[in-house]
Amino acid sequence: MTIELKILAWTLVLAFIQILLFDFARTGQYGLKWNTGPRDETMPPLKPQAERLRRAQDNLYETLPLFIAAILIAHVAGRENAQTALGAQIYFWGRVVYVPLYAFGVRQIRSLVWLVSTAGLLMVILALLK
Repeated sequence: MTIELKILAWTLVLAFIQILLFDFARTGQYGLKWNTGPRDETMPPLKPQAERLRRAQDNLYETLPLFIAAILIAHVAGRENAQTALGAQIYFWGRVVYVPLYAFGVRQIRSLVWLVSTAGLLMVILALLK
C-alpha cells in the first residue's frame, strides 16, 4: 500500500475519532439518558468546548471529500510521487494538530495550522494537474 493510501486510511481514523470526541462531549453535557433516547426535546446550547469539537469535525468534513478524491485519483492514475506523499502527510498531520487547537480555543495558531493542512491538500491536487 502506498504512503498516500495509508495516510488516507489514517485520516478516516481521525474522522472517526473526531466523531467520538464530539459525541463524548455532547453526551457528557446532556447525559446518557438523552443520548440513548429519541432526542426529541430541545436542549440547552452546548458548552463552548463541545461546540468547538463539533466545528472542528465540520471543518474536517469540508475538505475530506476533496482529500479522498485527490488521493484516489493519484492512485488510480499512477500519479503518486514525492509531492503527493508529502502533501498527504502535511494534510493529515495538520488535521491532527488542528483538533486540540480548536478544542482548546487557540485562535491564530489554529488558523495557521489549517492553512498548512490546506497547503498539503493543494500539493496533492497540483501534482495531479502536471
